[in-house]
Amino acid sequence: MRACMPSYEVMRVHVAATSSTTPRRNVARHRCVRARTAVKPPPSSETYRGALFPGVEVPDSPFVKSLATVFPWGNGARVTERVLMDLLKPEVRAAPLFVPLYDYYREYGGVYNLGAGPKWFVVVSDPVAVRTMFKDKADDFSKGILTDIMEPIMGDGLIPANKETWAKRRPVIGAGFHGAWLKHMCNLFGASAMRLAEKLDVAAEKGTTVELEGELYAMALDVIGKAVFNYEFGALKQETPIIKAVYRVLRESEHRSTFPLQYWQIPGAMDLVPRQKQFKEDMKMINEELSTLINSAIESRNETGLEEMERRDYSNVEDASLLRFLVDIRGDEATSTQLRDDLMTMLIAGHETTAAVLTWTLYLLAQHPEIMEEAVKEIEMCVENADGVPTPEEVRKLEKVRMILAEGMRLYPAPPILIRRAIKDVTLPRGGNGKEITLKAGTDCFIAVWNLHRSPDLWENPEKFDPSRFSRRFTNEAIEGWGGLNPDLMTGLYPNEQSTDFSYVPFGGGQRRCAGDQFAMLEAVTSLSVLLKKFKFELDCPPNDVEMITGATIHTKKGLPMKIKRRE
Repeated sequence: MRACMPSYEVMRVHVAATSSTTPRRNVARHRCVRARTAVKPPPSSETYRGALFPGVEVPDSPFVKSLATVFPWGNGARVTERVLMDLLKPEVRAAPLFVPLYDYYREYGGVYNLGAGPKWFVVVSDPVAVRTMFKDKADDFSKGILTDIMEPIMGDGLIPANKETWAKRRPVIGAGFHGAWLKHMCNLFGASAMRLAEKLDVAAEKGTTVELEGELYAMALDVIGKAVFNYEFGALKQETPIIKAVYRVLRESEHRSTFPLQYWQIPGAMDLVPRQKQFKEDMKMINEELSTLINSAIESRNETGLEEMERRDYSNVEDASLLRFLVDIRGDEATSTQLRDDLMTMLIAGHETTAAVLTWTLYLLAQHPEIMEEAVKEIEMCVENADGVPTPEEVRKLEKVRMILAEGMRLYPAPPILIRRAIKDVTLPRGGNGKEITLKAGTDCFIAVWNLHRSPDLWENPEKFDPSRFSRRFTNEAIEGWGGLNPDLMTGLYPNEQSTDFSYVPFGGGQRRCAGDQFAMLEAVTSLSVLLKKFKFELDCPPNDVEMITGATIHTKKGLPMKIKRRE
């Protein structure tokens, strides 16, 4: 469950043909692969003193050096002097923000200043620096502008919350995702996937093209509604007024995440601008519905200890929602407002993540039928249920399926950019950048997940769709202090920041890693297992016709047209 970050605007690009080659087979597990091309910092990075202004390097003078510290560019990192001119180019303006950020990364290094007009950001694409920001010095960073943008929607929910609120709410919400509850949720995942399969079966019989992305998002909304509120959205059947309101709020959250000017904060904008007026009405409808659910849960509160909840047989529990858990858990006295913020955050983040992961994974599998068939063989071997619905224990056995999803999240991370703000001066280590960089208090940073996940310095053949890569050791000695990818360190359902030393962060990392990562992975594995067991998927357009736009996650611009064929 993740949420998003700001950029210049909602932009698009043709999806690169990243998946045109077939991965090698029968590669010995844990074979060590070293980077063929060592990362090279900009030629003069050791002597580069930073910039007094974009394009004007700080002179080698003690007085001017001290004067330069008042400028944001004086942190010693390179500055993208040509970014303003680049924004005039149609191909740059037509691309999502993370695409030109990757080009600058390859030119300016793992930490650089993105100077565009009066606002500037530091873009971080170095795993050693990311480890510092997410783990070693996590308390020295806040969510920054993400909090400003998302507060009207998520309030003090986990994603935009300040450090104090997060520290109070994270243990409680994290406890809600305990093992017994997650195991019970697998029944919900399977039932929802089966409802989607029934709908796709009709299309398969008629031979009609399905816009699959929309169907996957409807399935994910049904799951999150039931899991979080015990609320039946029924999105796979029809769009009710509340569903339409939820979708419009989701689109508004993306709009606010990617629009360069926070015009909605201008006095009167919420009543005069049509989309903001609609947003205000939608939030009123959703808040009223949430208030009804929350008040009903509070009125029927049955205070229970965590240990007792963890021992529950959830198959005999009428309401197994997270709302019920948060209301009943002994020792937590959250207000109805805080509960509303927690639940709204999980609704948006939880709905977006799984749907996006499944969308892009099926996009990739449709171009690699041989990998799709390998997954089907594993499902048939490991899953006893005739419909392909795995038990939690069987999910563990579905290693190929899990690594296929992990590879989908590597190539199309959700989200492609994360946000942090330095709340005190922080020095980032050398890593692959060639020198230490000191972020000044107040510095807004983009952690470029897209860059991390596709860097040739951090991955073998990074543009290739190769789910088997996570079983091979990969190192690069040119990145000082980076441990590389080590399969022996993977302990959960997916390779995370621990087994890749922060070169792979699909759910963030460190203290503020997503609380619902296991929930999302269980849902994705269950859904993919059911769909692949029943159908073959073929793109009904050339791969390059599927275009990206970015918001809370990476979406397709016009949907994902698929031909669905029943399996024998």
